[in-house]
Amino acid sequence: MRLSLMVLLVTLALCCYEAHGIVCRALVKEFSAFLWKPDEIYKPELELFGAPPEAVDAKMKVKQCANGISFKKKILLTKTLVEILVKKCGFEDVKTLFPDISLGLSASVFK
Repeated sequence: MRLSLMVLLVTLALCCYEAHGIVCRALVKEFSAFLWKPDEIYKPELELFGAPPEAVDAKMKVKQCANGISFKKKILLTKTLVEILVKKCGFEDVKTLFPDISLGLSASVFK
C-alpha cells in the first residue's frame, strides 16, 4: 500500500470514527504539519506531545519517507482531507485547521 494512501486512511479513521464525526483539531493540525512543515520545525512541535524519544525518532523516520511525496500529491491529500472534513464531518472553518498555507499551499485548496 502506498504511504500517502496509508496516511490518509489512518487520518480518516482517527478523525471521523464516530457517528457524529467530531473533528479532532490537534490531529488535523498534526497531519497538516506532517505533510507540509520542514523537519526542523515539525520535530519540536511533535516533541510537545510528550512522547518518548524513540517514538519521536520513529515518527521522524516515517516523515523522511513522506517528504518524498510530490507537491502535487500533497495538494491532493490536503484537498481530500478538506473535502471529508466539510462534507462528512460538518466542519465549516477548515482554514483554521490548516495554518500552513504560508508554507506553499494556495487558497485554492480550500475552494
